Amino acid sequence: MKTKLIFLFLFIFLISPDAIFPYPWDGYAITGIRRLYRLELIMSGALQGTKPKAGMLKPLKSVKLNLVGEKGAMLNQLPAPDPDLQKALNSLFPNMDESYSITILDITPGKKIRYARRQENRGFMPGSVAKLAVMAGLFTELSKLYPDSFEKRQELMKNRMVRGGKWAVQDSHTVPFFDPKTKNSFKRAIQESDTFNLYEWADHMISASNNGAASVVWKEALLMRAFGRSYPPTPQQEADFFKNTPKATLSEMAVAVVNEPLQAIGITKDEFRLGSFFTGGAKAYIPGSGGSSGSPYGLIKYLIAMEQGKIVDEMSSLEMKRLMFTSDRRIRYASAGVLADAAVYFKSGSLYKCKPEEGYTCEKYMGNVDNYMNSVAIIEHDDGTIYLVALMSNVLKKNSSKDHYGLAAQIDRIIRK
Repeated sequence: MKTKLIFLFLFIFLISPDAIFPYPWDGYAITGIRRLYRLELIMSGALQGTKPKAGMLKPLKSVKLNLVGEKGAMLNQLPAPDPDLQKALNSLFPNMDESYSITILDITPGKKIRYARRQENRGFMPGSVAKLAVMAGLFTELSKLYPDSFEKRQELMKNRMVRGGKWAVQDSHTVPFFDPKTKNSFKRAIQESDTFNLYEWADHMISASNNGAASVVWKEALLMRAFGRSYPPTPQQEADFFKNTPKATLSEMAVAVVNEPLQAIGITKDEFRLGSFFTGGAKAYIPGSGGSSGSPYGLIKYLIAMEQGKIVDEMSSLEMKRLMFTSDRRIRYASAGVLADAAVYFKSGSLYKCKPEEGYTCEKYMGNVDNYMNSVAIIEHDDGTIYLVALMSNVLKKNSSKDHYGLAAQIDRIIRK
């Protein structure tokens, strides 16, 4: 019994935040994401429900890349820290845990680019923020299937229906379900029998940060690489591929699919990498390799490359940014009140680990061995202020959510001062 208890306490919890629902509300016709159809009906008054707040209502046509062209070319390398911004950033941390690490980049049009950082090269377990690497892998493989047509890539994502199977389990975090015919909606954890199109799986991966969805999207990107123009395989071809390919080969291919796109935009393995699937079901097929790690420096480079249109191409980068747009409930860094009217493109992730300790009871996001909480965000205010943030921390025995949205408010103040 004692051995079992110790094993239980040493279990690593991969926790995804509750659903926050990115992607602009008017995107159903393009994507086939059914929850967006429900949101469109609510916006038109045809269905009863709560309308999103002002900052969550940015339509598809208003989502743009901010660093395409000359301004983006200035950021092929990050500038030296701006003295005033760096001083203001430093003032936020004297009384906070030493683990807090951050990069911020002010790219407000009409003003000089300003950069500030704290422990920007410190490595952390990225948690669900690493799903951004899966997203880059997906769009990279789509571009290989249809190099001359982004529309065909979108059509594939909309029309390709994928059953979750064992790849999608186990993950207790719920995703939204909506039936366009009956107008019934509910939320629950994903089951093996659930089927969504690729856009919906990607949306569940980024919005609800669902681990099962991330594993399914990663698996499909791997199949795209393996089968090329013969994708999608039949169910039997897929089963045979995973049965007959050595696990070491599968692991090598899978890691390449999600890490090569990062390296293509100048992110090193030390700055940001992903080495393992997100669910036990997926790991039974493909073991991890190389570990996962992220730093504020690597993550800000990811956001910059996306804003430059350099993750695959401009249309892919734009679509990835749309998938990060928060169109409903905001959490952690993104929940700061000062951001309520701003457009926020966001991904959060956490991971905590506990061990037995006298007088201490392990709770969610309060690990006493590891307690990672990470956020990346692009903030766009109506007054033209635009800035990027990558924030990572490992504060033991404390849920850092309040600190994260407190920092969001203070960072917004010093950026807009």
